[in-house]
Amino acid sequence: MKDKSTKALVVYYSRSGVTKKLGSAIADSLVCDEEEIIDLKNRDGAIGYVLSGRDATLRKLADIRHMSYDVDDYDLIIMGTPIWAFNMCPAVRTFLTNNKDKFNGSKGGSKKLAFFCTMGGSGDEKTFDEMESLSGKTPVAVIALKTKEVISDKFSKQVEDFVSKLKKN
Repeated sequence: MKDKSTKALVVYYSRSGVTKKLGSAIADSLVCDEEEIIDLKNRDGAIGYVLSGRDATLRKLADIRHMSYDVDDYDLIIMGTPIWAFNMCPAVRTFLTNNKDKFNGSKGGSKKLAFFCTMGGSGDEKTFDEMESLSGKTPVAVIALKTKEVISDKFSKQVEDFVSKLKKN
């Protein structure tokens, strides 16, 4: 975000609220719009947890609610996903798949992308590689945090560093 005219949008899916907490912190720091992707499949409870991991492993797409914000209106899109079974969640996979043309300039200039994720242990590198492949864009910055860091509010320095990278691009 080299100049103040750059418009940014933080977009994420969050089953448990952890990824939402990180996404909101990023949006607050950037003073930009944010939108949570809503998966129309019920992913609550223990069964939802197991089925979510299965769907992520199988690289399934999800039915998601229509978004309030249009990617075409932004220069920088910051996308976040929880890591499920070492993969991005189906809702984010759907968002990336549905918007690939927009990321690459279907209505004018090409978008800059950045990625973030929350995870229990690992899977961020694989997920970021796949997000890059699906979007057709190399991210200008990435941030991966463990769930316990976000829950315990021990992530402000990482967000500050991430946002600083975004502002330089």
